[in-house]
Amino acid sequence: MKSDSFRFGPFTLDVESRLLTRNGVVLEVSSRYFDALVLLVRNAGGLVPKDQFMDDVWRGVAVTDEALTQCIRSLRRVLQDDATRPSFIETVPKHGYRFIAAVNVGDAVPVAGVPLANASKLDWRTFWALGGAGIVGGGIAGLLGGIFYGFAGGAQGMGGASIVLVLTALAVLIALIGAAGVSFGMAAAGLCYPRNSTSIIMGGAAGGFLVGGVVKLLGLDAFNLLLGQSPTHITGALEGAVLGTAVGLGLYAARQISSTHNLSRRMLPAAAVGAVAGAAIPAAGGQLLGGSLHALAEMLPQSQLRLDEIGALFGEDGFGRISQMATGGLEGMLFAACMTGGILLAQGQLAE
Repeated sequence: MKSDSFRFGPFTLDVESRLLTRNGVVLEVSSRYFDALVLLVRNAGGLVPKDQFMDDVWRGVAVTDEALTQCIRSLRRVLQDDATRPSFIETVPKHGYRFIAAVNVGDAVPVAGVPLANASKLDWRTFWALGGAGIVGGGIAGLLGGIFYGFAGGAQGMGGASIVLVLTALAVLIALIGAAGVSFGMAAAGLCYPRNSTSIIMGGAAGGFLVGGVVKLLGLDAFNLLLGQSPTHITGALEGAVLGTAVGLGLYAARQISSTHNLSRRMLPAAAVGAVAGAAIPAAGGQLLGGSLHALAEMLPQSQLRLDEIGALFGEDGFGRISQMATGGLEGMLFAACMTGGILLAQGQLAE
């Protein structure tokens, strides 16, 4: 059964794009397990011996039978199949496995039941759900970051609690706005280019660039209007694009990990990519939240906000470049990991 696209039940298997979807929602399947599913589907109705899995999927790599058992177990979870009463994958004891569902062969991958030519009419429910989940994740990152800066920068003495609350609220607001741009940018890219699995990276970068630029422009205008002056440099379009790219890369990497792994493990690549991107921004002369707050505090000498104690931890006199790189790495890690976690949870719910 030679083809690049197969449909069985609510699932579509696109071999060329290496995508498995359920009612238009992309399901996460690791690369090797995806190859095993392709082997089963292409031989639908026939027995696939264990040796054939070893030859075609593991390609001569020495593995135990338990590796194949785990592979089939993972595929059954993704397909929501029951080993005792299978609808898709049947076990042939001591011999191998057989794909028993009816398979339709087609050249196009239907996403949410709509042909690719009508991309603008694709699954809006998925668009709003994934975009909203990313915003929630960004808000959680902002909450954690705001609490950190609140206690590190002004929780001592009179008014400390108020400073914590104000900075937390400010960080949450900024994170929600940034997350909205990045998450809906990725959702829009997936909506328009469902066959391009890396489109989420470009969508995240574009969304971050657009929102970062608009927020910076409005922020500088607001400071000039209210105070007659504005900080020389705050977070803007380029910083937003870098963070958006990091979130897209992190989500792409998380999707390559089998959905059977726990959420925290799947969030690790996003956390790592976000941390690197967040540290790289101030290293290159950019600003994230910490750097922007420091610039505001320097512009307003009467401000109670001071981040010098963070700098002291790194042996700096004030909130210097090393301090900004460290806090930038923390911001990027939280932002990318929390957004990725939120979107992965939403995808799991949509796939059920």
